Amino acid sequence: MLTFNYKARDTAANKIVKSTVQAASEAEAAKLLMSQNIVPLEITLEDEKGGLLKGMSGKVNTKQRVIFTRQLATMINAGLPLVQSLSTVEEQTASKALKRVIGEIIGDVNGGASLASAFAKHPKVFNQVYIALVQAGESSGTLDKSLERLANQQEHDADMLSKIRGAMIYPGIVLGVIVGVVVFMLISLVPQVESLYTDMGKTLPMSTLILVGVANVVINFWWLVLIVLVGVFFMLRRWIQTDGGRKAWDTMKLNMPMFSPLFRKLYMSRFARTSETLLASGVPMLEELKISADAVNNVIIKEEILRARQKVKNGKPLSEGLTGEEYILPFVPQMIKIGEQSGGIDSMLGKVADYYEKEVDAAIKAIQTLIEPILMVVMAGMIGFIVIAVLLPIYGLAGDTAI
Repeated sequence: MLTFNYKARDTAANKIVKSTVQAASEAEAAKLLMSQNIVPLEITLEDEKGGLLKGMSGKVNTKQRVIFTRQLATMINAGLPLVQSLSTVEEQTASKALKRVIGEIIGDVNGGASLASAFAKHPKVFNQVYIALVQAGESSGTLDKSLERLANQQEHDADMLSKIRGAMIYPGIVLGVIVGVVVFMLISLVPQVESLYTDMGKTLPMSTLILVGVANVVINFWWLVLIVLVGVFFMLRRWIQTDGGRKAWDTMKLNMPMFSPLFRKLYMSRFARTSETLLASGVPMLEELKISADAVNNVIIKEEILRARQKVKNGKPLSEGLTGEEYILPFVPQMIKIGEQSGGIDSMLGKVADYYEKEVDAAIKAIQTLIEPILMVVMAGMIGFIVIAVLLPIYGLAGDTAI
């Protein structure tokens, strides 16, 4: 149960009252107050420390959602009623954000709503795939199995993203070191060389003049550089959120040198895994394709899947609908065709997902192997330029002194 602070009008005493009430959701709290002839004017959720929660106190991450899903599947499989299962999971949940969401779901289910529609009221926590699988599980009476498939699918997706992010940690550290070394040399060495030449009335070489100009900007206008960088970053984010920007960004990912094989295999894995999970739970193919197109999270691939969906709607098999699309890798429709012939499309999509997940692992390792020498060359080139720009004038001064 959740605790709500409320401000209301007591119709019997004809006065404004402030107090707290315990209920499963805000709607339940309002019903409870109304039954006592108290008209609620304002109801706000109270956290464990007595503070007011404005919306959700934090986000529900993938790990928390997977644990919730598995626990709920276990409770339902054990034969517990749905509301009791939800209440038991709520008691075991440490996340205040998820606890609040579960409380509201319990209130909706008690009010007669289906579990899928109760989940649908929280799109930031439960996506389209989640809701579709729950709805299919409720319709077929296999809710526990649908939830188990959901947990597996979420774990696969989170594992892929974790591996990709992990692969980017080392390059990020190396780039940070490069920037740190360059900034240190610009701030400490370059001004000394400029001062020495100025005192002797000599003209600096062009490479050193370029370096001096960069150093002066870094030393005197570092705050402006920082503002520009932050501004560019936020402008790019805003641009990517537009339709044209998102399409350009997703196209770039699919064609980016060295990284394009990784992204293409990742999207095929995500499409196949989502499709397998939905079809195995009894979701109709046309609905499954619509949901999978969104789950891929790339507008270019989404357009190709939706074109294939339209072909399926017109009577063609899925394998034929996907064949010929630019970014759908040929192995996908080939395996789906085998599944269509054998009557096991979902199992074939599972094999496709397994295959491409292994391919993503291999692509990550290949990128790590390639990116290390590339970063070393970049670092050597930048530091080499700075060293040459610093040493040239010094050797020039030494030659003038010898003469």
